[in-house]
Formats: sequence, C-alpha cells, structure tokens
Amino acid sequence: MTDPWVALEAGGDAVRRGGVLRRAYEQFATAGRVESAVRPVVAESWRRCARASVAPEGRASVELGDDELAVYRDGHPLSRVMPVIRELMGVYAVDGEHLVAVCDAQARLLWVEGHPQTRRRAGRMNFVEGARWAESVAGTNAPGTAIAVDRPVQVFAAEHFRRPVQEWTCAAAPVHDPHSGRLLGAVDITGGDRLAHPHSLAFVGAVARAAESQLALLAPRPPGDTVRLTALGRDEALLMAEGRTVRLSRRHSEIVVVLARHPEGLSGEELLLELYEDEHITPVTLRAELSRLRGLLGSTLLRSRPYRLAVPVDADFDAVARRVASGAVAAALGGYAGPLLPASQAPGVLRLRERLADQLRTALISRADPGLLAEWAYSSWGEDDLPVWQALASALPEGRRPAAEARARALDAEYAAAMPPRRRLAL
Repeated sequence: MTDPWVALEAGGDAVRRGGVLRRAYEQFATAGRVESAVRPVVAESWRRCARASVAPEGRASVELGDDELAVYRDGHPLSRVMPVIRELMGVYAVDGEHLVAVCDAQARLLWVEGHPQTRRRAGRMNFVEGARWAESVAGTNAPGTAIAVDRPVQVFAAEHFRRPVQEWTCAAAPVHDPHSGRLLGAVDITGGDRLAHPHSLAFVGAVARAAESQLALLAPRPPGDTVRLTALGRDEALLMAEGRTVRLSRRHSEIVVVLARHPEGLSGEELLLELYEDEHITPVTLRAELSRLRGLLGSTLLRSRPYRLAVPVDADFDAVARRVASGAVAAALGGYAGPLLPASQAPGVLRLRERLADQLRTALISRADPGLLAEWAYSSWGEDDLPVWQALASALPEGRRPAAEARARALDAEYAAAMPPRRRLAL
C-alpha cells in the first residue's frame, strides 16, 4: 500500500480486503500473531489494545452525562470552530449517510451529527456524544487512534479492534492549538464502505487544517499583558508571552513555576528555599539565574524586591487544580498531560507536583469511573500506582477484571518486598 495511513487505495476491492482483514483479525485474537496484510499503524494499535485488555466485544462507555457534557463542550476551544466544521462536512455527511464527530484530546465525543438513520445505528455501539473512544477503552478506531498517534488515519472494517465496530469505516484527523501546538481533539467522519477511499482521509485532514486556521483567527496570539505557562508532563516549560513562545531551561522552568504560584512575590531567601535542596547554595547563584532569566524574558515581565512576575499567569497546572476543585474530574484529567516538571527536585515544585497528582488521583478513585481510572493506570506516571489499579479492578465489569487484578497483586507484592522488615512485621 502506497500510503500507510490510507485503509484502501483508490479502486481497491473493499469486499476482498475486508475478508483478508477478518481472517487476520481472528488470527490475532486467537494466537496473538499479526499477519503481514495488516498495516503497521493498525498492528501497533491492536497490540496497544491487547496490552490495555480491551475486550473484543462490548461498547464504548459514556463518561459525560448531559449536564457535564453541555458545560464542558461549551468551554472547549473546538466549540468555536464547529460552525466551520459543519459548513464543510454537514451536507457531505447527510447526503452520504455518514456521521461527523468531534472529540477532545481524550477521545471523548463532544459532537456527533449527520444522517439520522446512521446516528441511530451508531448509537447501538455507543458512538454518541459523551462516550469515550480512546484506544485504551474502545479499541482501534479512527478518532481514538488519531489521538494516540497524533496524525490523520483511516480505519476500515476488521481493522477495528472491537467486533461490533467492524461494519464501519472511519477517518479522523487531530486538531491542534495553532499557537501552542497542544492537541485539542480530532474531527472524524464515520460511515460505511464508501468511506474506504483516500479522498475521505484527505478531506478530513483538510477540515482539521481549516479548523486550526479558524482558531488562529478567532484566538490570536496572547497580547503582551497575558502569559501562558505549560509545565505539565515537561521537564522544560513553555512560556507564551508578548506574542512569542520561549522554551525555558530546567532551572528557569522551576523559577517561573514557583513565582506563578506566588503572585504576591517572594524574597530572595524564600525563593532560595523553594528552589534548592542544598542549603549551601548561596544567594549569588540564585541572582545569577534570575539575571539570565530576566535577560530572556525582559525586565518588564520579571520584577524584583520581591521577586515576582509582573502579570497574571495562565498555567496549565492551575487549570487542572481548578477543575478538580469544581468536581469536573473528566475535564481535569483531560488537561493533565503528566506530572509537573517531572525531573525537578526543587522543594517548591516537588510539593506542588505531589499535591496536584494526589488531588487528581483521589478524585479519580472517588469517581470510580473505569474509563478515567484506566486513563491514569495505563499512563507512564500511573503504571505503578497501586491504589488506582485496585480501584480500576473494582470498577471494571467482572469479565474485564483479571488483568487489572493481576497488575494490582504484582504491585502489592513488589511494595511488600521493598518494605523494611520491621515495618512488615508491624503491619
């Protein structure tokens, strides 16, 4: 196949290809072996689904109820470009008996529109607004896989990991914030075999680019009095200020994160304690770092006596904390790209990182939603989180528990073996 992201080349025999894929799928389902006829992007997705213990049968779960969905999507950046998406895709979807779907970065469907009869059919597999179609819970599918690999992809017939979805064809493309590059979600078109054509993938990719262009027009780069800070899941934070984006060094990232949490400012001694584990670090070292940072950002943004940022900072970790506090757990997890400056050992950053992670994971355990818990458990930062794995095992339907229970037992044994002997006896 010329283009590995296209499911069926122009003029290809859909019936024949569908048969080849069904046999390959059953071979994988029974023996765990991927045949050469399967595209690499699909083979890799199947393996991810198997590792996540996605059941071949079943339906996607609805994570956002009507009230939470309405509030969440009204505030989502993609809501501003839905008129453009509808204009470009609406008639095509209705006339072709297809569906247009738009999801967020966690592959939760925020809008599903199109041909009424097709919507009713898709509803039987929970391809509905509020349902989560991430690979880790719904198997290989265009919106979920496009989010996972962060590029346009087409999925045809038995390339879908779940059997109830294998009568469908879909194509999806990710949509990014035009300024920060942050993944916002994806736009998808879903229907029958007629979509198994390179044109549908090219079409949905063009719609995604149009959406990004419209976002750039509607939300121009932040003006000089606005600062945006992205520090979750990154060792080097991104600072967007005065119309430009700056990648900060690790030490400068720590300084800006700490100052963002203390808008009132900190004295040199207070900032020293927040940044350095070593009590022998002198104020001269700190002043040198601040001087370099001021040269990078400008004296109008970084002030002294006390040290502070001159304008309010819109930080991604603050946004997550606000969502957790308001009870919007799904939205909070959607904005959590990973631990705050994960390599940092600065005391102030370490406290903030642990506090935010504890607040979010506690909320997830309390919510007991298997999809949200799986999102955390199968992440790089949650793979060793025993309480979350235990909560996931309890929340899953009985038939899907074994893998999570096995992981929880393994972690429990590891922690018990690592515990000091006296501590074990005391327990």
